[in-house]
This record gives sequence, structure tokens and C-alpha cells, in this order.
Amino acid sequence: MSLLSLLLSAVRVYYIGFCALLQQLLRRLRPGCPFKPDFPQQNGNVAIVTGGTRGIGYHTVKYLARLGMHVIIAGNNEREGQETVMKIKEETLNAKVEFLYCDLASMKSIHQFVHTFKAKNCPLHVLINNAGVLLVPERKTKDGFEEHFGVNYLGHFLLTNLLLETLKQSGTQSHNARIVNLSSATHFVGELHFNDLQSSRLYSPHGAYAQSKLAIVLFSYWLQHLLTVEGSHVTVNVADPGIVNTSLYKHVSCPGKLVKWTLGWLLLKTPEEGSYTSVYAAVSPELEGVGGCYLLHEQRTKSLDVSYDEKLQRRLWTESCKLVGIHDTVL
Repeated sequence: MSLLSLLLSAVRVYYIGFCALLQQLLRRLRPGCPFKPDFPQQNGNVAIVTGGTRGIGYHTVKYLARLGMHVIIAGNNEREGQETVMKIKEETLNAKVEFLYCDLASMKSIHQFVHTFKAKNCPLHVLINNAGVLLVPERKTKDGFEEHFGVNYLGHFLLTNLLLETLKQSGTQSHNARIVNLSSATHFVGELHFNDLQSSRLYSPHGAYAQSKLAIVLFSYWLQHLLTVEGSHVTVNVADPGIVNTSLYKHVSCPGKLVKWTLGWLLLKTPEEGSYTSVYAAVSPELEGVGGCYLLHEQRTKSLDVSYDEKLQRRLWTESCKLVGIHDTVL
């Protein structure tokens, strides 16, 4: 990758971000927007939310807890996790909120998390793969993966596959289990470099981030295909939270930070607003039995054309299975 390619990668990401902001602003100016959706009580159904201690994840957990769900926060900071649990319990009066340690940058930690969860012998009705990193400096996970690809995508790929059997056992014909994978508008400028998925050649944080978000979409669609063929009562959808005012933007360039500091109140969603699409995907009756959708502002929309390429989906799935050390016949 040349220096020009690095520059173009950044320009594409900021351009798509600008377009998303403009769309978000126009929507916000419509009468009745923004609004807080209303969903039915969940009667003790079990959910796992990765990265649920702050930002979008925190508000997702709180919303689900208010709906009466048993929510398990999967995170990599024990102290912060326990503090979050106490806070949400106090605010929602729901005692069934807990924290389990899971470092998505470590395959060993993911396996340990799944082992601990399965030891509880409880069902799993909703898995929300929310955690992520954004535009971080070049660095590797504990298993040697580029951090965007390793945490945003591969960590969730492995976690989902390890929990699939529990999800399938928990779903029924009238009440499917649901998987919600968070992506973003940057997937529209993402490219999969199969000869360099770990972005080892002249690293671009913008390109690496966009690639991870495109990978999430491709993975979601192929998994839904496999589940449909098998006849499993599990659905998979992609949630795009929009452009949200969270701490993830600490690595954004100075112009981006200036926009956040000066016009964030007008252009950016609050973390609570950013959680609505995830919650919609997790519990809305409108999506009962419906999978393979890209959801933005609580509505179905079209993702990047190439994301519907089944050969590309299949190729990524096979390569991902090799990288995380699972058989390509998990289903």
C-alpha cells in the first residue's frame, strides 16, 4: 500500500462519515425525530452484550434490563464491569444483570468466557456483538491479529460460533434467538485484502477499521444463510448505530475532533440514541423470524453491493475459521 493509498483510505472514511452525518442531521430535523422506541417486556430472556460497560453498549444493556431481560455484560475490565452492573441494577431495579470477563483480543479469554457462561446452564436468546475499537495505532491482539480485524471481527466471529449451539437450543419457531452484529457506514468504503487481512503492509487505521466493518456484514449474511439452510430458529442482523458521540473517537483526526466538540450536540447521536437500533434488532416483534438485514435508524436498508456476494462471504468464512482454529463444519 502506497502513501497515496493511505491518504485515499482516510479520505474515503471521512467522506462516508460526512455523508452519514448529513443524512443523520436531515433525519433529526424531521418532525417527531428523534424518538425513543417502545418494545414489549422480555420476561427474563437472556442476552449477552459485548462491550456493555460504556457508550452504546451501556445504554443497550440498560434498555434490555428495563425490558426485564437477564443481561450478561461481556467486557475486559472487571472493576468497570462490576460498577456498571451496580449502576444498572439501581437504575432499572432489575437484579438479573451481571458481568463476565471476556477479552476479545484473546481467543483463550473468549473460550474461557463461553465455558463460564455455559456452566450456568441457562439459555441464550440474544447475542449483541457490540464491542469495538476505532482508528487505533498499529498493534496486535494477543494472538497476533491486527487489532481492528482481531477485536471488531474475529473475536466476535469466534464468540458467536462458540455460542451457536446454545442459541439454536434456545430459539423456537415462535420466538427465534437473535444475533446482532454492529457495523457502521464505513463498511461502504471497506475492502477485503485476503493477501493481507492483518494490514501488515503500510498500515492504515482507516482502511483496517473499514475492512473490519465490511467483514462483519459479510459474516452476518453468510451465517444467516447457513442457519436458514439448516432450519435453525436463529436470526442474524447487522445494526448500524449511526454516528454516535462516544469515547471511541479519541483517535480521530483533529478536524473530526473539532466537529465533535463544536457541533456534536447537533450532528451526533447520543449513546442512548445510538443503542436504539441494537435494541430494535434484539427485541422488536417486527423482526421476529427475519434475518440477513442491514438496519440503520431502526429501519432496513441496503448495504454495500459486494456484501451480498455469496462467494466472498463463503471465502471470508472459510478463512476466518482457519484463523480462529475452528472447523468449517461448525453448523
